[in-house]
Amino acid sequence: MVKICCIGAGYVGGPTMAVIALKCPEIEVAVVDISVPRINAWNSDQLPIYEPGLDDVVKQCRGKNLFFSTDVEKHVMEADIVFVSVNTPTKTQGLGAGKAADLTYWESAARMIADVSKSDKIVVEKSTVPVKTAEAIEKILTHNSKGINFQILSNPEFLAEGTAIQDLFNPDRVLIGGRETPEGTKAIQALRDVYAHWVPVDRIICSNLWSAELSKLAANAFLAQRISSVNAISALCEATGADVTEVSHAVGKDTRIGPKFLNASVGFGGSCFQKDILNLVYICECNGLTEVSNYWKQVIKINDYQKSRFVNRVVSSMFNTVSGKKIAILGFAFKKDTGDTRETPAIDVCKGLLGDKARLSIYDPQVNEDQIQRDLSMKKFDWDHPLHLQPMSPTSVKQVSVVWDAYEATKDAHGICILTEWDEFRSLDYQRIYDNMRKPAFVFDGRNIVDGEKLRQIGFIVYAIGKPLDSWLKDMPAVV
Repeated sequence: MVKICCIGAGYVGGPTMAVIALKCPEIEVAVVDISVPRINAWNSDQLPIYEPGLDDVVKQCRGKNLFFSTDVEKHVMEADIVFVSVNTPTKTQGLGAGKAADLTYWESAARMIADVSKSDKIVVEKSTVPVKTAEAIEKILTHNSKGINFQILSNPEFLAEGTAIQDLFNPDRVLIGGRETPEGTKAIQALRDVYAHWVPVDRIICSNLWSAELSKLAANAFLAQRISSVNAISALCEATGADVTEVSHAVGKDTRIGPKFLNASVGFGGSCFQKDILNLVYICECNGLTEVSNYWKQVIKINDYQKSRFVNRVVSSMFNTVSGKKIAILGFAFKKDTGDTRETPAIDVCKGLLGDKARLSIYDPQVNEDQIQRDLSMKKFDWDHPLHLQPMSPTSVKQVSVVWDAYEATKDAHGICILTEWDEFRSLDYQRIYDNMRKPAFVFDGRNIVDGEKLRQIGFIVYAIGKPLDSWLKDMPAVV
């Protein structure tokens, strides 16, 4: 029986291994992590991450050929293929601070694999890592190999949170990069055989190591660039009276461009986009490509600008101050159908409003109070370290209350900010909400999901990203 072990039981490792176990019943799959609470959660009825369809897949396989364990060394030693899906946070100090990836966790995983291995292994990079990481890992493994043969593969993930299980069941492509040697080719084939259980062979792309590593960074940078492009246009739409929804619809009808990732919003978030672009910027700088690095930096600058523009619009619309005012925040996750808050635009928007002394009442159907308080009090990039290395009890922000009902969040509020596109926010009883709010009552739609005209008929003053401005908003221009 082929044995697979995955180091790291997070958003990538857990779902990916669960689907491999489901589709390959003859392969034994172990997911290992040093975090006891996380592994306990994977073995319980309350999984540590929310992802539609994940529950069902895990329950079908767990205890049969899918195991979650804290006995990292045992399962690594027994495995034929070891996936490494550990954190690769952005460095906060030292060389490349604020841009380069911190490979501390990767390096310690590689050293541990070398220490405990007693047989040849294929080691697969599953984390998003900077180009040339495989070379570094290869050096660590070969210099500590005790005669054992290690083959390094890059197999980047292209999952979208909220649709990860669907993406795993029916991927656009599976990318496997390896050494162009007989041993490397054999290792690529071994991993290809795993995916070929359910993925059509023509969708399994094989390349050299560096192409596979760079393809992941490039794919995320291109997607983020599309969002920043449409968000830049949204600012121009507001200034001219154009409607960004109509503009992006017309642009997306061009088959060379296509409609995806052209929805204007308060900004992109998630664990990958910003981190991968910063990584790309750093690699370009290291290779003397200043113009290229400046180009990609601008994608992040526009994203930051969009968030600060939104905050400025909220404050300026409400008589240039939100001090002491209750603002309801609907949605804290970076997108719907996930509880993930990593780099969510909500953090920067909330911090901006708190900076003007607003009182925030936050509701998100999948994010709990502890997570929200942690996010609002942590330093940037701290989130990307394992939980046990994050500040244990961050100071809670007193002006923030977290509630479990949209109507409670909006009661007695002066304004509402919609920051995640949860479906339930489309169908709320806005008449009831309006009746229980302070007047004038404002809605700031950061996701363009509500019917602005209907809300205006109820009595709301509505701001929606990239839409023609209410006369009220024109009279109180935002400082940008």
